[in-house]
Amino acid sequence: MSDDKNAETGCKDCSRRSLITATAVVGGAAGIGAAVPFAMSFAPSERAKAAGAPVEADISGLKPGEKMIVEWRGKPVWILRRTPEMLASLKETDPQLADPESKRAEQPEYIKGEARAIKAEYLVCIGICTHLGCSPGDKLVAGSESGMGPSWHGGFLCPCHGSQFDLSGRVLKSMPAPDNLPIPPYKYLSDSRIMIGDDGKGA
Repeated sequence: MSDDKNAETGCKDCSRRSLITATAVVGGAAGIGAAVPFAMSFAPSERAKAAGAPVEADISGLKPGEKMIVEWRGKPVWILRRTPEMLASLKETDPQLADPESKRAEQPEYIKGEARAIKAEYLVCIGICTHLGCSPGDKLVAGSESGMGPSWHGGFLCPCHGSQFDLSGRVLKSMPAPDNLPIPPYKYLSDSRIMIGDDGKGA
């Protein structure tokens, strides 16, 4: 066989190998491309989380009188660590409230009493006004310092239409909001961690 024929045959072999290699690479890439969405389907999506996956909150750094916010189902959940003075004020606000015993309120059955909490020190509630869905602002300090007047015991003020809530999220009388702030299902995993959205036995 002449050198020219050998060269021609070699070129054909090279072209065939290149074509096979290119086909394998494209096929492999397609396989990987198909596998990625399949693998991704095993990971929890943001939509699934928004649909109601429980969330944990670390309250170990929360000081008395402070509030933190976590998101659950796309809603702000407030965790307020109440001082003894804040808890004592709850009885004083009872006569001013539309539903002091939270008979109409959206809350788990195990949430009872004026504290509306598993552990009285910590209020856990959804920070969305029951009027038109705005988020009330903090007016936690009692008295005139809050800008709410000398008879104010501390609580929350909705900036949209003026609905007022006490330090347990209970709405005052004659306000646009018809009901108290909702309490989500929750439980304590430890003294410093709360699971919101999964209450187990509510303890």
